[in-house]
Amino acid sequence: MAVWRSFLLAVVCGVSVASVYAAQPILEPMGRDLGVPAAFTGWIVAISQVSYLAGLMLLVPLGDVVDRRRLIAVHLTLIAVGTSLTASASAAWAAFAGLATAGLFAVVVQTTVAYAASVSPPAERGRNIGVVTSGVVVGIMGARVVTGMLAEAWGWHSVYAVLAVLSLALAALVLVVLPPEERRNRPVGYGRAVVALGGMFGQRFFLMRGLVAFFVFASFGALWSGMSLPLAGAPWQLGESQIGLFGIVGLAGALGAARAGRWADAGRTGQVIGLSLALLLLSWAAIAQLPNSLWLLTAGILVLDFAVQAVHVSNQHVIATAYPDRTSSVLGSYMVFYSLGSALGAAATTIVFTATGWTASSLLGAGFAACALAVWTVIAKDQQCRPGPVVRGSTRPARVL
Repeated sequence: MAVWRSFLLAVVCGVSVASVYAAQPILEPMGRDLGVPAAFTGWIVAISQVSYLAGLMLLVPLGDVVDRRRLIAVHLTLIAVGTSLTASASAAWAAFAGLATAGLFAVVVQTTVAYAASVSPPAERGRNIGVVTSGVVVGIMGARVVTGMLAEAWGWHSVYAVLAVLSLALAALVLVVLPPEERRNRPVGYGRAVVALGGMFGQRFFLMRGLVAFFVFASFGALWSGMSLPLAGAPWQLGESQIGLFGIVGLAGALGAARAGRWADAGRTGQVIGLSLALLLLSWAAIAQLPNSLWLLTAGILVLDFAVQAVHVSNQHVIATAYPDRTSSVLGSYMVFYSLGSALGAAATTIVFTATGWTASSLLGAGFAACALAVWTVIAKDQQCRPGPVVRGSTRPARVL
């Protein structure tokens, strides 16, 4: 796949995921304007994640049925509808409706990753997935920087207006410059695709890797949905744009893991995931020092985002390779764990912080990381958690390294 096409797909992922995470650095002013109590501001992010979960179950299987290029364009257009509604909202219900709509169709990220995987030669699949997935990281982290600046200059509504314009522009560009897929296998029907998606949860190999993603992204959400509140309060009292700048740190850490796709192509996913999960747990020791040191917080963010991205790319490579005939459904099923974990982390961290402070929130995030490492320990020892021989027409995985 040409480099410029990979870049375009990365931008699609970045803008789409930004519509879900853009609220994180502006939770305080957004919640205040909409009349949402401080303890429940985490739901501004969590509502998008819950809708994202519904999209994973109902919309992602369409990628195994219809032309993914057209599906990407349609979903981008509907993201623009949701972000436009949020941009014009003056009441919490309207903003939540817009966020839910944008979150529902933000599953275009999975369709985009599946498109990249399907058009890539096997020897380049990991690298291309890594490039496209890096757009997700840029969207999550970069959105924090841009969101803070836009919110401070023109108010938080402007953030969603910009996202609406970008989504519409990308929808048109995708239709013009990306070719339709040439599938070697006949597309399955929608009903069969949904059944296949649900059937994945009965596969021990798949389920255990999904649990790793669940706990990794719960830990991720505990940091990024929680830290804006203590940073806005004493002793730091940072503004929206200053809080948003921490997104640059997270971006640097995540892009540092860009080679995870190449490591996966070389068959090193096991080593990469194990080491990254250990680093994720250790990062919370530094993050817990937020009330005392912004330098230690910065170091912790750098390590945490490196670890999360390395695990995410490696896991997706293994799963996409193991189930080549139903990439959209499989990645959609996998991202159910991502969505549930992110929603749990976002909702729980603000409640815990409001009740007991940042130390408890840090223990929560570290606990999620420890659970992910424990699950991976089981995977490393259990033969049933490894892929077996492919069986055409079934949900059994193909042999991968």
